[in-house]
Amino acid sequence: MKTVVMKCGGSVLDELDDPFFISLKELMNDGYFPVIVHGGGPAINSMLEFYNMTQNFKNGLRVTCEKTMEIVEMVLSGQTNRQLCGILTKQGFNVLGMNGSDSLCLQADYIDKHELGFVGKVTNVNTDLIMMVVESGYIPVITPIGIAEDGSKLNINGDYAAASIAKALHAERCAFVTNVDGIMIDGKLVSELTALEIENYLSDGSIYGGMVPKVNSALAATAAGVEKAMIISGKKPFYKNNCWHGTVVAAKEGMLK
Repeated sequence: MKTVVMKCGGSVLDELDDPFFISLKELMNDGYFPVIVHGGGPAINSMLEFYNMTQNFKNGLRVTCEKTMEIVEMVLSGQTNRQLCGILTKQGFNVLGMNGSDSLCLQADYIDKHELGFVGKVTNVNTDLIMMVVESGYIPVITPIGIAEDGSKLNINGDYAAASIAKALHAERCAFVTNVDGIMIDGKLVSELTALEIENYLSDGSIYGGMVPKVNSALAATAAGVEKAMIISGKKPFYKNNCWHGTVVAAKEGMLK
């Protein structure tokens, strides 16, 4: 069974367009089984601002106290997950929203409780549960919240959650849905890059600005053990006639083919 893990960031949910859904249907018709992980950073920021709560980040991760964790779960599970499931259902897909903390879907451990609070890294993925949903004909739409051994809910970076799930499922690839066609070098779309090539482009400034976090997401996936990561557009076709469109990122050159 060919699974594809797709990460939809909170900032692109409102920008998903018809070509994206057409590609998703074609992907499934060609025998691929998508598993979707979503983010929700902008919505979380807005809710924390509404409650006049301080927002702090360390190394790109949201410092999450117990109260903030309640807000994070409320927004991700109760708002963003519902929004994405509604969008996909309206487009004719069978989907099932899942909170990563339910049924030990995403078991996690604290990264640094003293510095970051309730922020976690995935230690185990309940692949049986995810595949049961897939084999029942549904697309799992997973909220990146983990459950710790002590029963606490942990906030997990969506990109890292997607990479962990892709690795556990031995997914064909892990695709990051963005508002760009792929990685641009000197104004041109590059279809394939190795992790080393990307590091070099980052060093010499060829990859800069808003492209940096997108590229770092793909690098994190390959570092986590995913053979192929990909940056694709949520506005244009990303799959057509059995061909992927975007930028493939692989740990090594031999994995690009």
